[in-house]
Amino acid sequence: MQQSMVVTNRDCPARRVPSGEPAIIPKGQFVTINQDLGGNYTVTYQGNMLRIDGTDADAIGREVEVLEFADDGSGQISEQQVWEALDSIFDPEIPISLVSLGLIYRVDIDQVTATVAITMTLTAPGCGMGPVLVSDVEYRTAKVPNVAKVKVELVFDPPWSREMMSEEAQLEAGLFF
Repeated sequence: MQQSMVVTNRDCPARRVPSGEPAIIPKGQFVTINQDLGGNYTVTYQGNMLRIDGTDADAIGREVEVLEFADDGSGQISEQQVWEALDSIFDPEIPISLVSLGLIYRVDIDQVTATVAITMTLTAPGCGMGPVLVSDVEYRTAKVPNVAKVKVELVFDPPWSREMMSEEAQLEAGLFF
């Protein structure tokens, strides 16, 4: 994708790269779109690199990625919907989902406290996008009905290896022989 400059048409939630710290880009501001991979946008605003989730793409004039989940009225968190939310998050450097990459090790749901606890890893311990990916996991998982809190634990044991990827992800990445 070639860089392009756009003007925000509403206040836009974003996260700083690489810290993952939440930020707001006000309406009417110029931003440069640097990268568009996996449904998210990496932009530059006032000298800062920020990541805009695809669910907020309309704020920069792009097509919104719809991430909606039906609430069955039970008041319970659906584990299937949590996995669907996680499968909608893509590695920022290669457009393959975190689930297909094998980066999500565990999902625990506490229905009493409405908390989802996720254990995940990164493709490399020194990955500079780790905090952003954790923030993506928190942001998207919180969109599942009845989720009040998301806790993400980043671990490096066991270390990630390409064998953890789905066969489809290995094929897409050119790693399946």
